[in-house]
Amino acid sequence: MLPFELLAGADARGHARRDLLCEARRLVGLQPYLILSAVVFCIGLFGVTTRRNTIGILLGIELMMNAVNINLVAFARYTASVSGMVFTVFTICITVTEAALGLAIVILLFRVRRTVMADHLDLLKG
Repeated sequence: MLPFELLAGADARGHARRDLLCEARRLVGLQPYLILSAVVFCIGLFGVTTRRNTIGILLGIELMMNAVNINLVAFARYTASVSGMVFTVFTICITVTEAALGLAIVILLFRVRRTVMADHLDLLKG
């Protein structure tokens, strides 16, 4: 067998593998992504409502934002639109900014109050 015939066979196998992966992607619909997103959002909401530690609350908010990102990407893939991906990039930028500012505020409050418990933070009360 000549080298170019080997390459042609590898190319045919590569196309077959790619076609199989594309077919498998079509088999997975929108529902598993939405279920995953709902579970992640519920875990984040549970973390926000039950935690007293401000870092735990911030982590819950991060989980909720990631659930939104999963939804955006799933709907963008389902509708074959790029707009969901663009919104996801903006949402990731907002999430990173929120995490940085939130942790800066937590560090500042810890320096002032010597605690990061949300119940003990009444700095803004009049």
